[in-house]
Amino acid sequence: METPVDVVIVGAGPVGLLTAIELTLGGARVLVLERLTEVNMAMKAMSIGPLGCEALKRRGMAAAIAAAEANTFAAMDEFTKQTGAQLRGRASKYSGHFGGLSLIRKDAQKDPERRPRLVRQHELEAMLADRAHALGIEVRRECELTSFEQRVDGVDLEWASPTDRGRITCSYLIGCDGGRSLIRKMAGFDFPGTAPTSTFYQVIAQIDHPERLLPIGWNRTSGGVFAYGPVPGRLFMLDFIGTPEDRQAPVTCEETEAVLRRVSGADIRVKVLESGSRWTDNTRLADSYRKGRVLLAGDAAHVHSPFGGQGLNLGLADAANLGWKLAAVIRGEMPDSLLDTYTAERRPVAKAVLANTLAQIAILRPDPQSGAMRDIVAHLMEFDDVNRFIGEMMSGVSSRYDFGSELDQVGRLLGDQPISHGDAGGSLYDLMQDGMGVLLDASGDGEASRLVAAATQRIRCVAVDSGPSMLIRPDACVAWVSQESSMDGLEEALRCWFKPAADDC
Repeated sequence: METPVDVVIVGAGPVGLLTAIELTLGGARVLVLERLTEVNMAMKAMSIGPLGCEALKRRGMAAAIAAAEANTFAAMDEFTKQTGAQLRGRASKYSGHFGGLSLIRKDAQKDPERRPRLVRQHELEAMLADRAHALGIEVRRECELTSFEQRVDGVDLEWASPTDRGRITCSYLIGCDGGRSLIRKMAGFDFPGTAPTSTFYQVIAQIDHPERLLPIGWNRTSGGVFAYGPVPGRLFMLDFIGTPEDRQAPVTCEETEAVLRRVSGADIRVKVLESGSRWTDNTRLADSYRKGRVLLAGDAAHVHSPFGGQGLNLGLADAANLGWKLAAVIRGEMPDSLLDTYTAERRPVAKAVLANTLAQIAILRPDPQSGAMRDIVAHLMEFDDVNRFIGEMMSGVSSRYDFGSELDQVGRLLGDQPISHGDAGGSLYDLMQDGMGVLLDASGDGEASRLVAAATQRIRCVAVDSGPSMLIRPDACVAWVSQESSMDGLEEALRCWFKPAADDC
């Protein structure tokens, strides 16, 4: 039996690694188990949504995001040379899509910087792996959990690798092991939803004369949907003839060519398949994200059509929500009941994402009824308010956790913003790199900071020149806002999220 750890995370994808980072910053001892030998280099998400990107920036990865996005732009420039299309300027205004209908950022948008970042998933995983390594987090690759048993005070689990087997005890187990999650199945979570009806493909391939036969961007045809670009060889396809007999089988060059001919209607030859991934529109949501000491995050808790990289954005925000809470419970500063707020806050957000992906499938189907509905949606999206509404829905920035407050800011996730305090400056996210909460104290006499300092050392208090005063959780969620310089509600917010009274525990 190995030395016990606080948390075992199964899955070293983006969600698992960010969860491990959050927990480690909160003082927890973490072990990550991953069945794959190395990072999967197959083409997956092409971008990170605003909330996922902001979760990374709060943990010191802003420079890595900028570098990775520069790599994507360089690849787009290479694609431009092949096709003659000007994509970089379009990308600067692009804010995603809804069923292949482009969403355009407007100058009047409330937060124009809260947009998707063009970072490919393998580069995202690399930057997270680097950050995890810098924090000393152990990631065991080619190592698979084989069984586990919950106890009142912990979880006993067994793992296996090609050369070894072992047992370890942890306080909590987190399944970040994807849509086919073994943890979810073994723990007995219900996973209701809709069965798959179509198949998605994303590949990198060498295609014979694509410039003659494949228009760039999204294309809906009588056979399905395809999108070519915006990087060399990248091809997205949506096939409505059903689902493959074996979804686990590798995507082949022959299968790619057959599907591409069917959905494009063109006589196209695929010369070489460099990588390929296959998904379905299987749409399901776990009944809860927690069963005792077992928790789920990312695709283990919710699966849906992969439109706009929403699943990645959703999963990273799951990690940001869960990590600091579980760390506080492990430190003994918060009661176990704090973990119930994870499901309460994140599950409604996922439910809304599942609904919008089902709607996108509906307007992409190649039948006349779906086409008529698509035309109406396209016309509505010409209105700025509709474009903005759908864009904020897709990006997640319109999400708000229900804390029972009448103040709209309370329960919102804050984007980065400049902070002015005395002769100093900086940004909100600069203050959050170590995973602590933040109090922006505009009280003038320091009253808010004194109340916070008396309750906990896990909040960084900063006197700011203008208000209102604001208490911000480690996941950038606004927990309290002052009204007319009053401190009403601050102590209650502190008890709820940071330091309960002894009789509340």
